Amino acid sequence: MSEQGNNGSDERRYSSVVVDGVEQAPSRAMLRAVGFSDADFQKSQIGIASTWSMVTPCNMHIDELAREAAAGANAAGGKAVQFNTITVSDGISMGTPGMRYSLVSREVIADSIETVVAAEGFDGFVTIGGCDKNMPGCVMAMARLNRPSVFVYGGTILLGEKRRDIVSVFEAVGGVASGQVSEDLLLEVERTAIPGPGSCGGMYTANTMASAIEALGLSLPNSSAQNAVSDHKRADSRNAGAAVVNLLRRGIKPSDILSREAFENAITTVIAVGGSTNAVLHLLAMAFEAGVELELDDFTRIGARVPVLADLRPSGKYGMSELIEIGGLQPLLKMLLEADLLHGDCLTVTGRTLAANLADVEPYPADQDIVHGFDDPIKPDSHLVVLYGNLAPEGAVAKISGKEGLSFTGNARVFGSEEECLQAILDGTVVANDVIVIRYEGPRGGPGMREMLSPTGAIMGKGLGDKVALITDGRFSGGSHGFVVGHVTPEAAVGGPLALVEDGDRITIDATNRTVELAVSNAELTQRRAAWTAPESGEGPGTLSKYARLVSSASQGAVTTKA
Repeated sequence: MSEQGNNGSDERRYSSVVVDGVEQAPSRAMLRAVGFSDADFQKSQIGIASTWSMVTPCNMHIDELAREAAAGANAAGGKAVQFNTITVSDGISMGTPGMRYSLVSREVIADSIETVVAAEGFDGFVTIGGCDKNMPGCVMAMARLNRPSVFVYGGTILLGEKRRDIVSVFEAVGGVASGQVSEDLLLEVERTAIPGPGSCGGMYTANTMASAIEALGLSLPNSSAQNAVSDHKRADSRNAGAAVVNLLRRGIKPSDILSREAFENAITTVIAVGGSTNAVLHLLAMAFEAGVELELDDFTRIGARVPVLADLRPSGKYGMSELIEIGGLQPLLKMLLEADLLHGDCLTVTGRTLAANLADVEPYPADQDIVHGFDDPIKPDSHLVVLYGNLAPEGAVAKISGKEGLSFTGNARVFGSEEECLQAILDGTVVANDVIVIRYEGPRGGPGMREMLSPTGAIMGKGLGDKVALITDGRFSGGSHGFVVGHVTPEAAVGGPLALVEDGDRITIDATNRTVELAVSNAELTQRRAAWTAPESGEGPGTLSKYARLVSSASQGAVTTKA
């Protein structure tokens, strides 16, 4: 699936085809117009893939980081060429039809980076991501192209006034509906929750994926744990540009780094930090592109021995910027390595092993309580629970912190879309002991597998967080918490069992036994299936239509490329 990488003896393997020889004079003429000199044609070309835009605070500063990465590559002897790809703001599109494009954007980002790097003949490249889908999209392109490359995380936002963040706003909306929050207070929260550039400030999907990618070995040490606006982040970007030139000279490619053991390190780290369920979807997709076998059951196997150690939002107390203040991710990785929970011999983009990178890392301060010790874990095993049963024969993913309990039984209250469900939560239709079912929101059915932060935020804001459960073939924002089950496969749109649930059916979710069961006989389900017809597709022409035709199951990472 990937190209043969640089062998260390020809750092200009790709760019020489574009710029060397008499016949390439037209190419050189074009490049002179964008700043190339005679000397530059003899240098390795380093692409700088920037996800800068003013679409979202997550990415509004990345143009500066791209310039820093270019400067680092140039100073190390390469010739940097900057280019842009897209981003979609999950936080802005959440709860609207536009959210259907969020997961789709992961594929567009991967495709566009692959397209530019391969077309222009870059010998290596840096990718810089901010909002949620940027990161896996960048890594998917890195794996496909298999050219020396480094990922840079745009960094976390600071917490707003009174330690608020974007989830505070979503939950305040539910608080207004319950009468616990005034509209004046909602406006105050809205005005103060987002103070500037950077990705959402808890261990939501962006910070989760940044942590996972650092553990994979594709970013420089602590790239995942730096404030978006900081000298550390600017230096990280410069160093990444220089690191790619070093990787070129040493002939180190993503395929040398992205081993099965590296993905196990990423899973371990996601669990230890209490990360987002989206990590399951994205790690499966990234492994697919890297040609590494990874499946849902690997999360269960690894999760049985890895505790949740970081007390981070959404279910915990602290923000990512507060973890940064005590040392970031590196001390936690060293704790995991010393407990024999990481593979220390995995190669990284520093050119050294993970263990070598961690050798001189200092421990966290003794008086901090953000990261717990192994003798006092937040949860003794993983919060990411893969469930099976007659509602999810191919698997589902739950995020169970333990605070909401380990099992839930209730009566189904069924909705055919996120919007229908949100209205029912806000108007009081949803009540205690309901198991909310939101279906036809999967990769194909949505299409696009929307995140359900609006419903889960409303549930928490109305004080129903420990009184209802929610199950969906869609997915959840990293900011969602409560008793929630997503990624149900097969999805309802292709005739999965979720399509057959009716109001009032009893559903049991058991995190201990890892099951999700519908208390309806096989004979009754057979009758319902015979009467079921697939809903009309609402994808329309263009991007969503193409996506719906190509996308795989969530249990396979919802990828659109084929093996």
